[in-house]
Amino acid sequence: FRITDKLLSFDLYYLYLLFILILVKLYYVKNRNPLNYPPSPFSLPLLGNVFNLDSKEPHIYLTKLGHAYNNIFSLRLGRDKVVFITGYKLVKEALVTQAENFVDRPYSPVQSRVYSGNAGLFFSNGEMWKKQRRFALSTLRNFGLGKKTMELAICEESRFLLDEIDKQKGAAFDPTILFNNAVSNIICQMVFGQRFDYADHQFRTMLKYISKSIQLEGSIWGQLYEAFPAIMKHLPGAHNDMFSNYKLLQAFVKEVVVKHKAELDPSEPRDYIDSFLIEMMQKPHETTDGFDEENIVPCVLDLFLAGTETTSTTLCWGLIYLITYPEVQEKVQEEIDRVIGRSREPSISDKANMPYTEAVIHEMLRFGDIVPMNGLRVADKDTSIGECFIPKGTAILPILHSVLFDENEWETPYKFNPGHFLDKEGKFVRRDAFMAFSAGKRVCLGEQLARMELFLFFVILFRKFRFSAAEGEKLNLDGVIGVTRTPHPFKIHATTR
Repeated sequence: FRITDKLLSFDLYYLYLLFILILVKLYYVKNRNPLNYPPSPFSLPLLGNVFNLDSKEPHIYLTKLGHAYNNIFSLRLGRDKVVFITGYKLVKEALVTQAENFVDRPYSPVQSRVYSGNAGLFFSNGEMWKKQRRFALSTLRNFGLGKKTMELAICEESRFLLDEIDKQKGAAFDPTILFNNAVSNIICQMVFGQRFDYADHQFRTMLKYISKSIQLEGSIWGQLYEAFPAIMKHLPGAHNDMFSNYKLLQAFVKEVVVKHKAELDPSEPRDYIDSFLIEMMQKPHETTDGFDEENIVPCVLDLFLAGTETTSTTLCWGLIYLITYPEVQEKVQEEIDRVIGRSREPSISDKANMPYTEAVIHEMLRFGDIVPMNGLRVADKDTSIGECFIPKGTAILPILHSVLFDENEWETPYKFNPGHFLDKEGKFVRRDAFMAFSAGKRVCLGEQLARMELFLFFVILFRKFRFSAAEGEKLNLDGVIGVTRTPHPFKIHATTR
């Protein structure tokens, strides 16, 4: 009997081993890449490469991999493969040359939990995305985008911001919340029809939820949820805070929408929400167009989030860089004094006469690397990028960091250098590799508004104040990576000039 038991145990051992080998074989057959598919480093079964990523600086790790793999490579993140594209030349090929093929977003477990189905402005696809984007742009133009009225609104908001800074009386303070509030008030006037006081507790709380959610979405917690949603949704962790924050933000927006419906006058729309409600009630639309009760909240929330975070973060980086390089701050202030002076409000038309200031703002956007990773796209048909084959349905991720720091495109990519945007005569020059707002069909919806806000807020701030760090203190130039790259908490002094 003992011999029989040993033989049985021996047979079971080899049976298990054979079963495991068959599973491994099936796994590799299933995940076998087609001919000329972008190369990839070794990946673990089931886990893939998700733990290879540097959670603190994934954009830098991915750019370095791009250097090793001729600017195009693939990684398996959980079940899904993603092709990463780096460097100006190939990113331009994907986003601009093949814009039509890479216009849609792939399925995202995070976004599908936040917005059920095809919804919103930034993660929707097909006809819904086209019609919602077109409607948003035309509606925002109706409420001032690109017009003198918007300039006046930004200048008026800047006075509230200057008053808040004055209240600090030269003491050290963190400008982040003030900048968030000021910038957000501009999009809020167009979307909600109102601005919010800097002391409004509920609104300040919403701004904190925005910042924290965006940071978590781009962190290792967000990456793990994207890779292993079936497991992560049952586990504790910071990803749950992200979803809780989004629910609170949605509740805030719903409350505003309900109030708008109760006060709606179809003959006099006050803002984007009114316009959406009127479009929904008075014009015939297909259900796939997205003009319904379920889609208004995602669309409003997308505008609210996008119109707040990136521009305020850029202004924060601007303060840090001009404090770190005081000679740049002095040169900017000399140009402001010479062109605008102290007796009138600045105007967008002043840009043409302020090449150095314009160059500094562009370098803030480039060096600040505000959205280092961009958003995922999906191939609508079989194609190729560079020398690699990209099958239909493949998710790609162009790394904007790799473009903004491309050594073939920028003279000193790793230094803050406004000269990147100036010619030998000191005139402002545009650079094709400046993709801070992305490029192609999905170029940032709010680029025009962001450029206007950045110029006017920046000029108004530096016209009145000289900014500095505490004596003997150096500000941290490293960033905290989420969906956006934000500064570490910092404090500054503002002295009236």
